[in-house]
Amino acid sequence: MPLLADFRQTYPGLSLELLLTDSNLDLIGERIDVAIRLGPRLDVGYVGTKLFSTRYRVCASPAYLARAGVPSSPIQLAEQKCVVFNLPGFRDRWLFRDVGGKVIEVPITSAVRLSSALAVRQCALDGLGPVLIGHWNIDADLANGSLIDLFPEYSVTATDFDTAAWIIYPSRSYLPAKVRTFIDFARERLRRYVLDPG
Repeated sequence: MPLLADFRQTYPGLSLELLLTDSNLDLIGERIDVAIRLGPRLDVGYVGTKLFSTRYRVCASPAYLARAGVPSSPIQLAEQKCVVFNLPGFRDRWLFRDVGGKVIEVPITSAVRLSSALAVRQCALDGLGPVLIGHWNIDADLANGSLIDLFPEYSVTATDFDTAAWIIYPSRSYLPAKVRTFIDFARERLRRYVLDPG
């Protein structure tokens, strides 16, 4: 979303229809030109490219931590009500890998389940509990102190430690110019934005 205005200014002749969902829609069946998906690998049956590697963080607001206390280890999250994505794998356990490679599986309970990363971020900012969220959504919040990274020494995930953002499309044999334009824009600007969201 932060790049939408720039895209419209650069290509004012193109119209956009955005389907903002974490569900994996059928690109062909839904007549979708291009999608950005998160996962460990490119979806079978589609063409595309990796935009950037992803990292997840567990964070909470200073207000929440003042109220509930700062957990000293990941396993203590099992005693708190977290805010979670309502997706399989994300809502009932989180995985923590230390610098030595040892993985700890932490059971998670929640009082709030959401299907939007922006909503999960807002709940964290509002002090509703710890969240597991992609770095690109909260790097600025961590930098300005609105959120605190609870376990910076760990790699964290819900599903797979080696995940990435992918831009995918149904076919290489027929790629309209408007789709190629968007893909080129997204590849350049998203990579740059993730490196420097300011």
